[in-house]
Amino acid sequence: MKLIKIYSLFCLAACLWSCDLDTVPESATTVDNFFNDDDEITAGIINIYDGLQGSNPLEGDGGFNNPHLAIQIEYQMAETLSDNSRTKSGSPQGFDFETFTVTPETAAVITYYRSMYNIIFRANLVLENLENASEENANRFEAEARFLRAYAYFNLVRFYGDVPLVDRVIGPQETEIAFTRVDESLVYELIVSDLQFAVASDLDNSFRTRASKAAAQTFLAKVYLTLGTNYLEAQRLLEDVIASGDYSLEPNFLDIFYNEANDETVFSIGFDDTIVNDSQGFSAEFLDAVGRGTGSNYATAELVEAFNNFGGNRGQFTFREDPGNPGLFQTVKFLPIVDETVGVTTAPANPRIAGNDWIVTRYADVLLLHVEAIMAGGLETSAPAAIASFQAVRQRAGIMDPVTNITKQALMDERRVELAFENHRFLDLKRFGVAQDVLSAFSAANSFEFQATDLLLPIPGAEISISQGLLTQNPGY
Repeated sequence: MKLIKIYSLFCLAACLWSCDLDTVPESATTVDNFFNDDDEITAGIINIYDGLQGSNPLEGDGGFNNPHLAIQIEYQMAETLSDNSRTKSGSPQGFDFETFTVTPETAAVITYYRSMYNIIFRANLVLENLENASEENANRFEAEARFLRAYAYFNLVRFYGDVPLVDRVIGPQETEIAFTRVDESLVYELIVSDLQFAVASDLDNSFRTRASKAAAQTFLAKVYLTLGTNYLEAQRLLEDVIASGDYSLEPNFLDIFYNEANDETVFSIGFDDTIVNDSQGFSAEFLDAVGRGTGSNYATAELVEAFNNFGGNRGQFTFREDPGNPGLFQTVKFLPIVDETVGVTTAPANPRIAGNDWIVTRYADVLLLHVEAIMAGGLETSAPAAIASFQAVRQRAGIMDPVTNITKQALMDERRVELAFENHRFLDLKRFGVAQDVLSAFSAANSFEFQATDLLLPIPGAEISISQGLLTQNPGY
């Protein structure tokens, strides 16, 4: 998806405070002269997606100091900081996460934090200028901006815990707001409010790479499941998505990732391999000897074993044995090059300029969340509705054995193999309340250094320094 860049308004390096929480461009007249009508507000909305998309790491110094990589580095904390993903021989991209030795100076910790607040800034800027929107479009504009702000805050609070709550455009002197961490319950209040607005708004399900009613419903349900509350409401929201008829499982598992904006996709982040600034480079990092980060998202032995046990036919479309390193297994999902093994027939000339969209959530996720909502924090369920959703996902994978009862462990196993490398595993372990036990055992088996405090990332050291003592650090760092 080609995204519009409005540099005249959002030249972040020049116009924003270094912490990315101060949100006032130096040229106030530029802002005052923008957002005058629906077209300009739409450009502002698209610019939020541009922030979520992140900057291609090909730019500048190769991306090591790029403060806005956004979704392009999320795999390091969501997959490599779990028992799913490893690096190839200590690749610098993600090694701290693989070994549970993350520090406040780890690059991805800093860039991801700043990226999410940059998205929040862009959303707040749109929200503060809605008075110029037409009556016809104002509700949809607000819903889209609030959905994206909620998405960014949901990522922040799950990875970092208590964080500063910035729900409006703030000035350079408002350091208390910019740097004071608030209890995560207050952050969740904003997330829930924003998503509830989006669910009740004029959004429909016409988009796959922009906010939709179904995406808002799915994320609100996942928020309730994360909080361990409102299970019935989570179930209702997910059943609304199912009943909408707008989504279905792709018959061919491979098509989920290479037939983009398909019927299974609920919300994805669009990339375009014809424009460097709208392309992505993270999928090349999953390969061996391509670009600055090589072999940074390989399958662990534990994940390979999980696929052998209950993966059905999904393994061949999830990872492959590295041709140059027998015994190591590369991620296949989002693979940016031609590969006969998985049947990909088109690819960009430069694998560092890839157009593969990043799928944030899809219909299989909805179905498995539906099972989780029905289970309602329990250890098992035999509810027919849960079994129907569970078996639909398994049958697509060629697993036809009938199921009469679903345990919590079986649901976690199914999510693991269905959604491997899609940035769910670490957060799933936390949401199911088993992260400490699972990762402790995994760490011990691999001589890593996991501690309970690793369930939250450190607050970036650079941000703490800028705050002059206002911003505090998480325990263990």
